[in-house]
Amino acid sequence: MNPLSELIHSLGLTDVWTYLALFLGTSLLIVWRLEALLDQGLEGTALGALVMPYCSGLGNLIFVFIIASRHGPAAEVLTNCLVNNVTNLTLVLGLPALVWGLSLRADKPAKKSRAKKGSADAETTQQLNRLSLLLTLTAGFFFGGVTWLLGHDGKLDRTDGLVLMALFFFWQCFQVFDVLKHNVRQRHSFGALFYLDLFVLLLGAYGLYTSIDWLVTWLSSQHGSFINAQHLGWLSGWLMVLPNALLALYYAARRRAEIVYASQVGDGHICIPLCLGVSALLDPLPIPAIFSTGLAIILGATLVHTICVLLDHGLPRWMGWPLLGAYAWFVGAGLLS
Repeated sequence: MNPLSELIHSLGLTDVWTYLALFLGTSLLIVWRLEALLDQGLEGTALGALVMPYCSGLGNLIFVFIIASRHGPAAEVLTNCLVNNVTNLTLVLGLPALVWGLSLRADKPAKKSRAKKGSADAETTQQLNRLSLLLTLTAGFFFGGVTWLLGHDGKLDRTDGLVLMALFFFWQCFQVFDVLKHNVRQRHSFGALFYLDLFVLLLGAYGLYTSIDWLVTWLSSQHGSFINAQHLGWLSGWLMVLPNALLALYYAARRRAEIVYASQVGDGHICIPLCLGVSALLDPLPIPAIFSTGLAIILGATLVHTICVLLDHGLPRWMGWPLLGAYAWFVGAGLLS
């Protein structure tokens, strides 16, 4: 038992609500410090594509190592990742689009006297964010397609895992150098507060690990009609979505559609290919029944988002309904079949 769990146990608070509160609390802590990173060298899609995915997708990585360390059912990792990704690309993006809309267009100046240079800078930033998002969506489409091909033989083995991990780290190297190149152009360097915030994020990660470890143990011991070990992949996938939903709702309400989009799409890169690659490397993954359905919806939703960003500079409100419909179909096909 780790020190945090021992403290909770000594206070007599060892129950599911305590650990759910810990999970959500540490997730909110991460969101709070991610906001500070906007002013410390990471902006817009850079924040969404490079930092946020590790924070919002950290729970999925922790889940992989917990299942591997306990020699649990490896197929639940694949179910977890599919549920997480499908929910992100349909439900989590569809709902904010219905409420606020997800427009990547730069806000028009309120007064004609506003400096033309400021307006031009805003327009340039908007175009760069849009291009970065299109690149991120293209990468997600590529990752999903490769995973589908590798799983065609009914499993993801260790060789497949190495391929997926290599793809992920190549993509991350590209992202890191892109951020560094941006900072050189802007003559912006990472200050001391940047690294302090990273330390706070690590503390949040420790809280996430503690909560997820206990919740996975609790779920594995349940024998209810739905809340039981048989649905561990589904339940854990929905649990991991909560931080993503908080990010999406928070930044959508602030009209930061580029962060909403990039964080959800980037989180998918943590699940597919990184989580699947790590899990397959540790223990070959059998392909569950929802594999083809899940990846078809992921690839279809990615294509829809790409077209909307390319042609309409964002996700129009009416597109939220088809995305919610696709999610309902996925849940029905996965749980009722």
